[in-house]
Amino acid sequence: MRSIPTGPLDNRLLSALPRAQYSLLAPHLATVSLPSGAVLFEPGDLVNHVYFPHSGMLSLVVVMRDGKGIETATVGREGVVGAMAGLRTYKSFVRVVVQMPTHASKIASDRFRTVVATSEQLRNLCIEYNEALLSQARVIAACNALHSVEARFCRWLLQSADRANSDTVALTQEFLGEMLGVRRTSVTAVGKKLHDQGVINYSRGVIQILNRHKLEQISCECYQTLFDQSAMLQSTLSEI
Repeated sequence: MRSIPTGPLDNRLLSALPRAQYSLLAPHLATVSLPSGAVLFEPGDLVNHVYFPHSGMLSLVVVMRDGKGIETATVGREGVVGAMAGLRTYKSFVRVVVQMPTHASKIASDRFRTVVATSEQLRNLCIEYNEALLSQARVIAACNALHSVEARFCRWLLQSADRANSDTVALTQEFLGEMLGVRRTSVTAVGKKLHDQGVINYSRGVIQILNRHKLEQISCECYQTLFDQSAMLQSTLSEI
């Protein structure tokens, strides 16, 4: 299937900026293609580029001392990764991994700081989006602690489908297990149950949603909570 070209204004943060503010950034943005599984930052890495996805999804993963990790937030075309580097030299606290093939605009952090220093609106954007990521992390932390693997699996799959703008998502069980912080056998069991119920079809690393309504019913409340938070963020940013 032929990919659809994307550009900076496919990112909702960039497209929501007033023309004058966007014009400050536009000359310094470069479009990049990021393959699934690529790691942009590890914990402790200096954030030397800021990424505004046009498509796909990036995962923010907390990594334990034994190397195990769990996803605490995701970023798609509604957001940005590394925005706090616009305020100061900034080191990542998480691993940032490309969850599905992504196109993004990137800008060098030092250049981004120079531009942000001239614009109160861009400064506010960095702060507001960082707050949005913190809110998302809180919801996902509660979700991981309180909800079943099945409900979380459905929530995560719905989020991924929204970001991919498709009911078909390329996804391995190993990767999904890591994102949810559970064993692959747990993911396999949930996937089989949903397949047997006619909710999804799973084959060779590709999940196809067959019954989205049923998937939403099985998912926990956190999917709708995160969806509503995203809508609130867009409303807030439109007022900056």
